[in-house]
Amino acid sequence: MVDKRESVTAKICAFVRAWHSNHSRQKIYDDYLAFDFMGKEEYDGIYDMISRGFDNSQQFSRDDTEQIITEYFAPIPLSRIHFSESRLADFAEENEKIQYVICGAGSDTFSFRNDNENIEVFEIDHPDTQRYKLEKIKNLEWNIPKNIHYVPVDFENERMCEKLVESGFDPNKKTFFSILGVSYYLTLDVFADTLRQMSELSALGSVVVFDYPIKTGNFPRRVEKLENITESLGEVMRGGFDYNEVSRTLYSLGFQIDTYMSPEKVQREYFDGRKDNLKAFENVSLISATYTAGYVFE
Repeated sequence: MVDKRESVTAKICAFVRAWHSNHSRQKIYDDYLAFDFMGKEEYDGIYDMISRGFDNSQQFSRDDTEQIITEYFAPIPLSRIHFSESRLADFAEENEKIQYVICGAGSDTFSFRNDNENIEVFEIDHPDTQRYKLEKIKNLEWNIPKNIHYVPVDFENERMCEKLVESGFDPNKKTFFSILGVSYYLTLDVFADTLRQMSELSALGSVVVFDYPIKTGNFPRRVEKLENITESLGEVMRGGFDYNEVSRTLYSLGFQIDTYMSPEKVQREYFDGRKDNLKAFENVSLISATYTAGYVFE
């Protein structure tokens, strides 16, 4: 199941969104609230951790530190959130009143950037992570929109679908589910349990979006390097999935893939022509799938 208890990698992803918004002229995705949400102290802390090689064993220059951010940390979170929120915008335009479920929401700021009152947002997270986020919001004196529901879930002892319904989720309303940055740390069987619970809650035409690492391939050194970094931070990547097994899993749960972006397509879509050396990760794919309950609509 999904469990992102203020993990270091989750904080790094939040840092990347803030860093990209503050520094890049060619924005893949602009989370203009990310820096405010993190705060300067936490932002500087993550930057310093990266510049010291994560274990205080080195001290990189500013240029080298920013190269590490560009090469290893920025490409995945920036491309997947752009993909997810672009797909969400299209889904909302097509269906008017919808629900948006963010699994492992962490420091996601969509609820405060969103100006579409027809999107009812449900943020799912571990209770500890959610308390941390609500305390941040309180300290920032941000007004919580009326169309946002915070859903704390102890994933070891509670079922996500039951907690969602208790929080006002309507299974008869079309819903957009996002589950980003989670599949890297799970086996397919465990990840499929999350998808299964989504299928149980899905009205026809609902959509799920996620990213996942490809299991096999002749990948360059930076893929292995990123895996080594996350493992040193206590978060072990599980090796990834094969497209065919992902497709079969989705189909068995009533989902049909409507958009598949291979690493090559992610590169063309978001990174070609850039001048800052940002490049798509060679083993990361993006998927959007529509719930059809086994029926293929022409």
